[in-house]
Amino acid sequence: MDSKHPSKTVPESKTDTGSSNIYDKIDSVAHANVATATSGLSPSVLAEAWMDWATHLAVSPGKRLKLMQQCLQNAQTLWSASLSMTTPETPDDRRFAGEGWQKYPFNVMSQAHQQSWQWWQDAMTGVHGVTPEHENLLAFVAGLVSDTTAPSNFPLTNPDVVSATLAEKGQNLVRGTKNLIDDVVAKTNNTPPTAPQPYEVGRNMAVTPGKVVFRNDLIELIQYAPTTGQVRPEPILIVPAWIMKYYILDLSAHNSLVAFLVGQGFTVFMISWKNPDASDRELGMENYRNLGIMAAIDAALSVTKAPQLHAVGYCLGGTLLSIAAAAMGRDKDLRLASVTLLAAQVDFTEAGPLRLFINDSEVTLIEDMMARKGYLSSEQMAGAFALLRARDLIWAPAIRDYLLGHRGDAFDLMAWNADATRMPARMHSQYLRKMFLNNDLSEGRYRVAGKAIAVSDIRAPIFAVGTEDDHVAPWQSAYKIHLFTDTDVTFVLTSGGHNAGIVSEPGHPNRHFRIAETSAHATYRDPCDWTDENAVEEGSWWTPFASWLEARSAKPVAPPPMGTKTGKYAQLCDAPGTYVMQR
Repeated sequence: MDSKHPSKTVPESKTDTGSSNIYDKIDSVAHANVATATSGLSPSVLAEAWMDWATHLAVSPGKRLKLMQQCLQNAQTLWSASLSMTTPETPDDRRFAGEGWQKYPFNVMSQAHQQSWQWWQDAMTGVHGVTPEHENLLAFVAGLVSDTTAPSNFPLTNPDVVSATLAEKGQNLVRGTKNLIDDVVAKTNNTPPTAPQPYEVGRNMAVTPGKVVFRNDLIELIQYAPTTGQVRPEPILIVPAWIMKYYILDLSAHNSLVAFLVGQGFTVFMISWKNPDASDRELGMENYRNLGIMAAIDAALSVTKAPQLHAVGYCLGGTLLSIAAAAMGRDKDLRLASVTLLAAQVDFTEAGPLRLFINDSEVTLIEDMMARKGYLSSEQMAGAFALLRARDLIWAPAIRDYLLGHRGDAFDLMAWNADATRMPARMHSQYLRKMFLNNDLSEGRYRVAGKAIAVSDIRAPIFAVGTEDDHVAPWQSAYKIHLFTDTDVTFVLTSGGHNAGIVSEPGHPNRHFRIAETSAHATYRDPCDWTDENAVEEGSWWTPFASWLEARSAKPVAPPPMGTKTGKYAQLCDAPGTYVMQR
């Protein structure tokens, strides 16, 4: 696939724009202070969007009349429901699905909130002349603000809390207050829990047997022990995202993708990233490619003596893998037997809600904020992702913990989600600018070793997975891999979200997927046509994935040694290693 990519010179990060002076440093400190006050959100992002919307709404009398009419109709509906004490028809909303919400006056409260939420969505969108990006941003923010006023969030307007308070004589609120105090103290002191936790790394998470066979300043490489008499000669190298810990793919014994692949007769290697600190502030994307993927490829092939391997990248790890694979294709490096991208993107024009906040002002503010510590903290990353699903990740736990006084049952995915990592300042700046802001990878401007790369240079067959409810890498965005490659692409659309859709082991209830292969010479189908043409299959996508890998592997052979006896790839320690334990 040939395309013209106009040259475009942009700074890689704020530190690449030339020598700074005292005035620049003053501005940087000022911006960092603003970032602290606004939790990292640039005020100009919202200000620009609001000005665009307000200016166009002011000269749109038809839109204003429509909103006024809708407001009066909503008021009439609520008034009628109040007088008749009937349950009005409302959209499906899990927050108001309980029996108590079907009774007066709570049913009217829930409808009033839903109507208000929808009215604000209508007010923010459909204004003639407003930039679509600004519309989407304001609709998202309006939804967040509206959700803060939901009647489910307050004890006197939530029938479940009222019932619990009467039944328990207020003890639920006593427990909730204690829970709140405990959480505030733990957050303020930033101290890990001292009591044994239900799920712990090395005890009941990340327990697939293996050895760390290589370590450098950025990664530990884990080789997992075989469980079959013979294995495919081509090993599998898994490249996880470094936003979180690697063991999302080696959670518990029953839902470990690593254990599943080992059980299917593959030799599996896993990259475990270091949790960076201030001393790693200058680590960039190229360091992650060289010290991470390329060093791991060298190690895995040296240990197994195989000519090729299967590379698997998840989320941001998949984006980095596509960069490495494109560079290898450009340089005629044929060591990849296949490339698998799990919930990963190579084009960032439709990268979900996170894309709404990314512009030059926001990226510059984040860079100034990171300049103080040398990294983006795990709390800032976790906060950003929580906002994407505020109802599920903020309000629902708050109601459960502080109003009903119950702690949620722990499970492995929740424990992993709480084990966040930091992001080096230079790498995160380059990632935001090169990917989100400038979309360099898909437009042919991303450079490796001084030369541009193109995703179309990947010659290995590709297995790509998107998840139906992904709020980080929407499946339609992951599907765009079809637009940028000149190789066979097998695409899977599976149920679940960004994490749960990938951790979808055989036997997991209520799982389904679609799968289809598109040859390098086939014509393009858009996502809607693709879903219409491919029927839903019940079960886990892991099984056809293993079959896909087997079809692209040679005949089984005896398992390779675990590392080498001596030298660069000798065994260092047992899995899960030491980097995953860093806090």
